[in-house]
Parts: sequence; C-alpha cells; structure tokens
Amino acid sequence: MTLYKNSIELNDLSLGKPTEYCSEYNPSLLQAVPRSLNRDGLGIEANNLKFKGEDVWYGYELSWLNSKGKPIVAVAEFRFDCTSPNIVESKSFKLYLNSFNQSKFATWDEVEKLLTQDLSNTSGSQAKVSLFKVDECEPLAIAPINANCIDDIDVSIDAYEIDSALLALSHTINNVEDKTLISHLLKSNCLITNQPDWASIYISYSGKEIDEAALLRYLISFRQHNEFHEQCVERIFTDIMANCKPDKLSVFARYTRRGGLDINPYRSTETSVAPALRTLRQ
Repeated sequence: MTLYKNSIELNDLSLGKPTEYCSEYNPSLLQAVPRSLNRDGLGIEANNLKFKGEDVWYGYELSWLNSKGKPIVAVAEFRFDCTSPNIVESKSFKLYLNSFNQSKFATWDEVEKLLTQDLSNTSGSQAKVSLFKVDECEPLAIAPINANCIDDIDVSIDAYEIDSALLALSHTINNVEDKTLISHLLKSNCLITNQPDWASIYISYSGKEIDEAALLRYLISFRQHNEFHEQCVERIFTDIMANCKPDKLSVFARYTRRGGLDINPYRSTETSVAPALRTLRQ
C-alpha cells in the first residue's frame, strides 16, 4: 500500500495528469492519500477523533465480463470508515474501476470480494462494498427530505474565501433540538486540478440556535477554496463545533458525480452511518 506523507508528494498522484486507461483488472492503479494531510492543520488527532462517520461513494460505471464474455453492469456502493488511515485518491479509483471492463469474472460475489479486498488494502481499514443491479438500486431512491433549506435567505456576499469567523449563534438565544438544515450552494474546488466540486450539504444539530444567514455566508465562503471533499466536510464540522458549540452535530455532504463516481462524507457526534439522502443532481 502506497502512503503519501505530505503535500509535496501529492505530485506523485495520477490526478491532473494525462493517463492511459487500462481495461484489464489492475489493483496496483489504486493510490492512497493520508487523512492526516488535512487533519493536522485542523488539530484533528487520529487517536482522538471528536466525530464518527464514514465516506460513502457510489460508482455508476462499473462493468465486467462474465465467464462467457457477456458484459455485466452494476451500481456499486463503497463505504470507508472515517477512522481509516487513508482516503482513496479519486482518479486512481476511476482508473481501477475501468480496469474491470474487459476482465472476466465468474460471479458477482467474486467482483465484490476483489473490490472489498483492494479498497481495504488501500484505505488501511475494512471497506464495505455492495453491488446492485441498475434497475433495483434501492440505496439511491430519492426520499422526502425533512430539512429547512437556507438558500432563499436574502444575504449579501462580497467574499468567497473560506472564513470560519462568519459563523455565529442566533440573537434569539433559543435552544433547538434535532434541527436539520440543507444548502445546495456548497461549492469548493479540487485540491490538485482546481475543478469545481458541487454539493448539497445537510447539517443536523441540537443546542443553541445557529444564525442561518451566517451559516449560509460561511458555506458560500468555500466557493474558491481548494480541498478534497472529505477535508471540506471535516473542516465544516470542526468550525461549527468550535464557533457554535452544539450539543449534537452531524454534517453530510452529497457531492455530484464526476467520471462515474460521487463522494459523500458524513461526520457526526452521534452515529457512524450516513443517512440515505440525495437530491435529483446526485
């Protein structure tokens, strides 16, 4: 398993570089990025995490050949615990999945076991993989969302660089319990390629009421910020905890897909399992 100790070695990653596509199964394509790359700067210690959670990925372009050479297609769900030492670098993940295209496998179970083994080795802890037929993919059903959208709040924005000082409590000093807010305006940029990353973000909390206009300004301040998906969510979680001090907090970002993959980090004080939430664009 390849480990990347610091930001200088990010230059070794496939992301942002011309790449030849391999259509024969090749687990060596996978690359690992240490979670400590971002956590050290946020004061997050691997042996003393203040949150639970996972990263849920969906793969929409997975295909292989059965033993007779007939193509099989599937939708894949990948789950990585937030305690894993590494994240899987996204472009290497796509290249790895493409390597199944012209490879023969006797059963779905064989493919699922290989995916589980290879992704566990790369992330440094047990990954969970589930494969679904395209016409029966229940985990991706769109369910009603019981959340207050804050996007229609009339705010003026003149800065698009991340600023945690924008966060504030409501002047009403109310206590709220199990309130869920959603914004579809979260945009950040890839740490390496600078490509835009778009997300809907769900923030559930209990405690003193958060100023929702201030929260919206804060989320919009990510618009020119360069960081990986997982890092953005951990930063948002950490900033809200530090500035608003809720009794309970969960942050879940559903990012739009790129190259047949979407990445959906979830961090919570309460539970390690991400909720089944998505919008039309995920």
